[in-house]
Amino acid sequence: MNPAWREARKVLAVRLDNLGDVLMTTPALTAIRQSAPGMHLTLLGSRAGAALRPYVPAIDEVIVYDAPWMKGGAPAPGALSDRRLLAKLSRGAFDAAVIFTVCTQSALPAALMCRLAGIPLRLAHCRENPYELLSDWVPDTEVCRTGMRHEVQRQLDLVHSVGFHERERERGLVFHERSGDAQAMRRKLVQAGGDPDRPYLVVHPGASAASRRYPAERFGEAVTAIVAQTGCQVVLTGSADERPLLALVESGLDAPLRASAVSLAGVLNLGELSALIAQSQVLLCNNSGPAHLAAAVGAPVVVLYALTNPQHTPWQAQSRVLSHEVPCRDCLKSSCPQLHHDCLRKVSPERVAEAACELMRDARPLPRPMPAPTHAPWTVVQ
Repeated sequence: MNPAWREARKVLAVRLDNLGDVLMTTPALTAIRQSAPGMHLTLLGSRAGAALRPYVPAIDEVIVYDAPWMKGGAPAPGALSDRRLLAKLSRGAFDAAVIFTVCTQSALPAALMCRLAGIPLRLAHCRENPYELLSDWVPDTEVCRTGMRHEVQRQLDLVHSVGFHERERERGLVFHERSGDAQAMRRKLVQAGGDPDRPYLVVHPGASAASRRYPAERFGEAVTAIVAQTGCQVVLTGSADERPLLALVESGLDAPLRASAVSLAGVLNLGELSALIAQSQVLLCNNSGPAHLAAAVGAPVVVLYALTNPQHTPWQAQSRVLSHEVPCRDCLKSSCPQLHHDCLRKVSPERVAEAACELMRDARPLPRPMPAPTHAPWTVVQ
């Protein structure tokens, strides 16, 4: 291991984007923890990402910070919040910071903040290193759109560069359910009119970016076809704010199914959602946090995957990743620059139903470790 990093006892892991991004960083966090068991590891993350703290043993502490540079159009927290964060980081007396980013993000704002906070070791991928803001710079030569590593592998490569390594058999995403999560989930499912002992399909139609959402009415058509073939009950999930979206999905179901579908929008906490997914026959969702949650808990998942970024398919998962081939694929945009959303819109509900039914027939418990693919199995519909 790099001698300076071997001596680090307080390490700050900076991951400022969404829950799924933090989940894809858990193998790297585990590598840090396993290489230095006595270290104190703090996650600096967004509100969404920080919610993982109780479920990831490698994380000792979290600092919540919604960085103004992470999402275009997001309200900035204001200079005072930035100053408070800087003061908190300074008081934390961290020995080192590892800044995790995707290839379209710059590590420099976080690197500057860590330098101003007096953190001596600062590691990140970056295309340049002005004024030596990074003490340990891994030049970011990733060519977006071609030959991209999976996000999990990218972050493992980053921590490997200073000598942190995971055990051979431990490269999966990490999410440990808490005691009582499964029981609480079953109770809430019953209260909503569901039967936890009857096979069910989980449908999560939301996503943080509009370009990553499969049309709600097509979700409804696909679910109707799946139930016609399998007889599963349908459980819809999402945040309280996504209730109107779930209602649109329900409107696409046939009448008998619409009456029996169970909505748990805004009802489950993160641990309960993971328990629901873990016990499901299959999860049907967009490229969003629950897809990575399914990978972490070993549940089969069908992902409607907008061709925006190939790095974020489910890692080591029983999965089907569905897209429609378009000339503008791998655009790396949060909003469709062509305004047609064809990479998702042209995936037929029949193809979605076929993929889900295939997984439900074929899925088996898979031993860890699985071979580490560059990307999950991906079907592009012509």
